[in-house]
Amino acid sequence: MARILLLNGPNLNLLGSREPAVYGTATLQDIEKKLKDLSFAQGHELIAAQSNAEHELIGKIQATKRDSVGFVIINPGAFTHTSIALRDAFLSVGVPFIEIHLSNVFAARRFGITHICPTSRSAAFTDWARSATSSRSRPPSRA
Repeated sequence: MARILLLNGPNLNLLGSREPAVYGTATLQDIEKKLKDLSFAQGHELIAAQSNAEHELIGKIQATKRDSVGFVIINPGAFTHTSIALRDAFLSVGVPFIEIHLSNVFAARRFGITHICPTSRSAAFTDWARSATSSRSRPPSRA
């Protein structure tokens, strides 16, 4: 049984009412419940946390070893393009992680080109993250 940490960054607490045409109508609580249920069904434990404060997200990342977290899924929100500190926290603890988004961050904002997970892999999980409240439980293929 793996313990998975789901971290959500700034403004994601407003999901459901924040730009529903872009982010959908599911609330963060809806998404967390669906992902917890999916994790449990696969024999894993999912712990969810959200913060608008960068230092609180860093604290959660730094506590992963102490809390026996084996993997982190993070939607850093606006910190996607600006947080060197989040990236450094992940590198410091060495826990595997993946960056996900509810929208296509490569098309949505031209001012940000750097991500804490500097690979195009994060984009492959955009639709999966958005569908967290649907019946689809696995990420889309890269094909």
